Amino acid sequence: MTFPIEFVIFALTLAGVAVFHRRALVVTSAGLIATLAYEGLVTTFPGGEGLAGLTGHFAHEWVILANLFLLLTGFETLSSHFEKSGLPDFAPRILPDNWTAGWVLLGIIFLSSAVIDNIAAAVIGAVVARHVFQGRVSIAYLAAIVGCANAGGAGSVIGDTTTTMMWLGGVSPLHVLGAFLGAGVAFTIMGYFASRAQARFSPPLLHSPPDLKIDWTRLAIVVFALVSLVTANVVVNSVFAGVEESVPVLGLAMWAALLAAALFRQPDWSATWHAAKGALFLVMLVATASLMPLEALPEPTWVTTLGLGFLSAVFDNIPLTALALQQGGYDWAILAFAVGFGGTMTWFGSSAGVAVSNLFPESRSLVQWVRQAWFVPVAYLAGFFVMLAVFGWVVQPGGGG
Repeated sequence: MTFPIEFVIFALTLAGVAVFHRRALVVTSAGLIATLAYEGLVTTFPGGEGLAGLTGHFAHEWVILANLFLLLTGFETLSSHFEKSGLPDFAPRILPDNWTAGWVLLGIIFLSSAVIDNIAAAVIGAVVARHVFQGRVSIAYLAAIVGCANAGGAGSVIGDTTTTMMWLGGVSPLHVLGAFLGAGVAFTIMGYFASRAQARFSPPLLHSPPDLKIDWTRLAIVVFALVSLVTANVVVNSVFAGVEESVPVLGLAMWAALLAAALFRQPDWSATWHAAKGALFLVMLVATASLMPLEALPEPTWVTTLGLGFLSAVFDNIPLTALALQQGGYDWAILAFAVGFGGTMTWFGSSAGVAVSNLFPESRSLVQWVRQAWFVPVAYLAGFFVMLAVFGWVVQPGGGG
């Protein structure tokens, strides 16, 4: 049995991103070009041979890629409105005046990601952290911000792309709710260790500026954009099922709200341009992952699901979830937690991580991410096995189509 060369190329691409993180876009571009060249000249594309096969493959994948690009650039553009609203400077007034301030902020991110997109929760949380901790945020705490956003979205069908996919695939939202148990365990562990580390790195501000003024128009724009996004997600998936497979609804809803709001307040368009590079990196990485000859997953068991969580740290969780839905036979709550939270173990393992790295480029060092955020895999294992001990492995209906 031969090992597909595509996986070797993908592994080398990931290694290149880890070593040359300042040139991540160049490395990922080279990996995508190499994969396309190999499948075009030596083997075949997932959609078939030649140009027709390549076109057929991306005729489906383009919606996912477009959504990723539009959401990542949109949320960073939205973050400029949020930062200029003055609300992040208000945070020290309501947070505790000791190390637990970081834990409380992570709790807010965790809870909010259940009802808004996890990318939005992570970006807004990172902006607030920059103001609370005087512009000095440790990589350990940034990883926890990403982890809390991913964990909070794992138990909600509107909190993460993967859980929304499960909902569309016939999985009951009630069957995903159990992921909140594992997520809560993970949050508790991350919250303690990350907040302690952040307090040592840079303690929180004790007071807000005395002349603080809130720009309520910019704050209203933030709320309007988030409500538009959640509404589009719920309405399209409930009333117009199937549309989201052919149109990047979420990304378009986000940008429609931003462009309409520009009539009242101009965003920082330079932030959009900055975010585009990070978004393009993730789009290319996901596009490369989609070309991998991964036609099936191992038999669904708790052991293989545990492994999928670790795999999602380097392999996009969207195709993994799609394959799991085709296969069926999973405990969906455990799978949602595994693939939703597992990507936190690397900065590029989730879209929330890439979004936060756009705001804090220093977090793109994989070595520092793994070293400082050592508690993330510990939190993953703890959350996973607590779920398994409490609920057991229960095969639930849904998927298999």
